Amino acid sequence: MALKLAVFSAKSYDRTYLDAVLKDQHPSLCTITYHPFSLSSETAPLAHGSNAVCAFVNDTLDAAVLRTLHETGVGAILLRCAEFNNVDLRVAEELGFFVANVPSYSPEAVAEFTVALLQTLNRNIHRAYNRVREGNFNLEGFLGVTLHGKTFGIIGTGRIGLALARIVRGFGCKLIASDPKPGLSDEEFRNEYGGEFVDLPTLLQQADIVSLHCPLTDLTRHIISTENLNRMKKGALLVNTSRGALVDTKAVIKALKSGQLGGLALDVYEEEGAYFYNDHSQEIIGDDALMRLVTFPNALVCGHQAFFTKEALTEIAATTLANLQDWAEERPCKNSLVREGYLVIPKGKEPVRI
Repeated sequence: MALKLAVFSAKSYDRTYLDAVLKDQHPSLCTITYHPFSLSSETAPLAHGSNAVCAFVNDTLDAAVLRTLHETGVGAILLRCAEFNNVDLRVAEELGFFVANVPSYSPEAVAEFTVALLQTLNRNIHRAYNRVREGNFNLEGFLGVTLHGKTFGIIGTGRIGLALARIVRGFGCKLIASDPKPGLSDEEFRNEYGGEFVDLPTLLQQADIVSLHCPLTDLTRHIISTENLNRMKKGALLVNTSRGALVDTKAVIKALKSGQLGGLALDVYEEEGAYFYNDHSQEIIGDDALMRLVTFPNALVCGHQAFFTKEALTEIAATTLANLQDWAEERPCKNSLVREGYLVIPKGKEPVRI
């Protein structure tokens, strides 16, 4: 008998790619019910009768939601994203849930969007587009900088950080990086791209552009703080396509106002859960900090779309359903977060790989 899968925060593109992969690769695995709203304590009971739920980055999977899901008979939680800080893994383990994520998908997509966001900000492309549409071809206010020869700082050298390094090297930038957990990519970063690893204060002091590509943990939350903003070169550019809470929003607003920060490009925002991925164009946005950010001529905010390519959505759907297949057949799953020793829960809040 086919499993029943409830997909929350489902958009038209989720349906398109999940249905396509299901038909092509797992035709008898499951039937899917799509819910356009997010998973929360209010909506969790709607998973009743489902064997598994599929959640996204801004869904809530805290202790209360997990217990509700457990009571409704759900046994597996599939995250169609890499991030899992929205899941109480300790409670999930206690309740015996299978939890699996999509640890990486098209890192090139995020890296390419990072550069697109940076250059849009740097060269004022978004403002030029609007000005020309009004018949104004004046270049005043559009002065940018040439990336060639600039020092580009990457915080986090996982697959996305390394993909960005490959691109940025082509601009002729000097590459420096900071990563508290050295990985297999370190040798490639040094030897193939001429990059240098430095500590975080040194990176902030030397970099003309700083790009964030690290996970959100207790240690990295608000890694871009008032203190670290003051360490940056005056007029440096900051790009975040990773996790919103890496950046202290109030601190960057002050840094933009003072001129300490030369420009800010965000694809993520620390309070994005209330707004991102949905249309609020007919509403009054109540987030004063977000509204203040979009008034700056040297700030650019997008709605968490760096991953949004055909290739990435195909990979996300394929990995998500493969994870479900592993659980259904009771075989080891390389993406499991609380089983088979893939991740353990230490005394602190954050899980670590073993």
